[in-house]
Amino acid sequence: MKRVDSMNVIPLIDVMLVLLAIVLLTASFIVHDKLDIELPKTEHTQSMQQDNKKHQFLALDHEGKIYWDSQLIEKEQFKNKLAELNKETSLQLKVDQAVEFGHFVEMIDQLKHHQLDNLTILTERH
Repeated sequence: MKRVDSMNVIPLIDVMLVLLAIVLLTASFIVHDKLDIELPKTEHTQSMQQDNKKHQFLALDHEGKIYWDSQLIEKEQFKNKLAELNKETSLQLKVDQAVEFGHFVEMIDQLKHHQLDNLTILTERH
């Protein structure tokens, strides 16, 4: 019988690659919900209906910082990205309840300037 002096690491590498893929997939979901935005509470709003349309996600945090699909962007970048969008693009906006009203008005003004009217403002139900 032949003596084995070393360990076969190929199956171990395969297992590690699968684990790495799982970690990377779950990490992207964790980052998406990591924005520290406390949505305003409402009583008389409808639940959002899920559809198959592609949405652009915008967020405005309590400091007035703008996020585009969970990525922090500057105001000039925001204006440039809005200019590139189709007027029919569906936008979903999360606004922290502690944000100054002026920041919110600036964002809505930019959306109106680019004629982006397909807007959903997300809130939390009581």
